[in-house]
Amino acid sequence: MYSTRKVFAAACAGMTLFGMAMLSLGTVNTFLAQRFSLDQMGIGSLAALLPFGILTGSLIFGPVVDRFGYKSPLATAALILSAGFLMVARAESFPIVQTAFFVIGLGGGVLNGGTNALVADISGESKSARLSLLGVFFGVGALGMPALTSLLLRTVTPMEIISWFALAILLPLAYMLAIRFPSPKQHQGFPLAMAMTLVRDRTLILLAMILFFESAAEGLVSNWTPAYFQGSSGLEPEIAIFMLTVLSGSLTGARLVLGWALRRAQPRTVLIGCLATAGVGTLLLALTTNAYLAAGAMVLLGIGFAAAFPVIVSFIAELFPGLTGTAIGIALIIALTGNMALNYGVGAASQAWGIGVFPGYLIGVLLCLSVTLLVGMKSYALRKPKLVNSE
Repeated sequence: MYSTRKVFAAACAGMTLFGMAMLSLGTVNTFLAQRFSLDQMGIGSLAALLPFGILTGSLIFGPVVDRFGYKSPLATAALILSAGFLMVARAESFPIVQTAFFVIGLGGGVLNGGTNALVADISGESKSARLSLLGVFFGVGALGMPALTSLLLRTVTPMEIISWFALAILLPLAYMLAIRFPSPKQHQGFPLAMAMTLVRDRTLILLAMILFFESAAEGLVSNWTPAYFQGSSGLEPEIAIFMLTVLSGSLTGARLVLGWALRRAQPRTVLIGCLATAGVGTLLLALTTNAYLAAGAMVLLGIGFAAAFPVIVSFIAELFPGLTGTAIGIALIIALTGNMALNYGVGAASQAWGIGVFPGYLIGVLLCLSVTLLVGMKSYALRKPKLVNSE
């Protein structure tokens, strides 16, 4: 028998590691550009490889956790993530760096999908609140990595810091190996035919398209704002990187109160309010000329990004309780496809017209997100009274 509290703690540890993975490129891309003489297309390739690795991990985790349980996949993913960080720290050539960010993404993808599905499985009626709290720990990892890097840069090299992060990952790995997890759902084999019907489920695909644009927007801000602040706003590298800490702190704080907000307002209202806040943050980003405006923009963007993933993932888990991992995995594959494609697009755009195009590009993504949110929420509202039990 497993302890819900211990399992939830393991999920939170895994989500912290995923936060570190997602902010890894934004934290070190300036240093990698200097070390390997990279242009915007070079950085853009890393910004595409990281979500491509996450995409691959998301493709793998769903059927694996539904069939075999959570312990081994999550522990293996933590080990893979540690190896990826160590590769970045020790790389002597750019192809090794590219491989390392794919590896980091792979481990992060399994951790992200696996922890979300795990928390949805153990949370009963409180899925949204628990997933919101889980999202706080994404902020802990995303907040901690650039913050510690910024603080330590004056005394040690960036690559030494990344090596320390690689070793620190072994602690949550040991905890995952030491506790019991829930038993697998599909004891008698994975129901492939049933899983294939999910790919054709209209509501699932629409909800996943919300995450397509949400994931793209979050990835764009995490990966490109340091370069934008340095190139267009004239901020020093240390301050530009610290703005990722401001973003993560805002996101973490917003998710701490998200559960409270969802008990007092309709999820649709919360989602639209957050999206509007992200839009205002993007407009402020375009007007940024100093650190104060930059910080204000990142606070608004963090608040704006708080709701979409925990709320939409809870909807998906509610619709497909028997194949939670697989359904969430399909959604995350679609979401991270958006992250990968649109990150590469901004790399090409900035190479052609300069990094100053970034705010306009982000506004376009948010407009697409607005349309898919309205359509997806309508489909979910029609589907909700007729929940599909896939067990």
